[in-house]
Amino acid sequence: MNLEPARLNMIEQQIRPWDVLDQSILDLLYTVRREEFVPPQLRALAFTDVELPLKIDGVDTGEVMMTPKVEARLLQELGIQAHETVLEVGTGSGYMAALAAHRARSVLSVEIDRRLTAFGLANLERAGIRNVRVESGDGALGWVERAPYDVIIMSGSLPVLPDVLLAQLKVNGRLAVIVGEAPAMTAQIVTRVSESSYDTLPLFETCIKRLRNAWQPDPFRF
Repeated sequence: MNLEPARLNMIEQQIRPWDVLDQSILDLLYTVRREEFVPPQLRALAFTDVELPLKIDGVDTGEVMMTPKVEARLLQELGIQAHETVLEVGTGSGYMAALAAHRARSVLSVEIDRRLTAFGLANLERAGIRNVRVESGDGALGWVERAPYDVIIMSGSLPVLPDVLLAQLKVNGRLAVIVGEAPAMTAQIVTRVSESSYDTLPLFETCIKRLRNAWQPDPFRF
């Protein structure tokens, strides 16, 4: 099956109109072959503008891949540099980790579902990507033992942004996160500008699946 016309349409009709204009990011979408990271039965849908369910051996994990335009826009806005270390929370298929790995020195990707840990790792290994470490665990509050990081990518939404996650950024580090409650969520890049202050750049409104075990404040605490 020739998937190249579909890949080109994805880039030119979905991603570029979403203000993804960095040519190095667009080129990367040709290098990292998205169809090799989706479940095999969904390969023909790899370039569609929909979230794809992550079914492993016919069993639905309840998780999904973000749409290609959201992945590409977040990657562009993070501006990952070759010397930087990245934490990704939510390995899923391994695709976002693969994209980040081509930009960064190293990526640590944490996945709570062991089925997806194995699936994502197998995809990354098959793609020949060697600078991603995949670990099993609950990264809803980050991964403190290996902090700090230059970049953190949250691959599921959070109702609120916990301080403990922000504290794991280096100064000048950036966090890509989608914050809010359905149906009103906002994709943001949060930059740590000093030891005690952060700048938040709202990017776009969207709605994605909440990160498993996402932290939220106690409604009865005042």
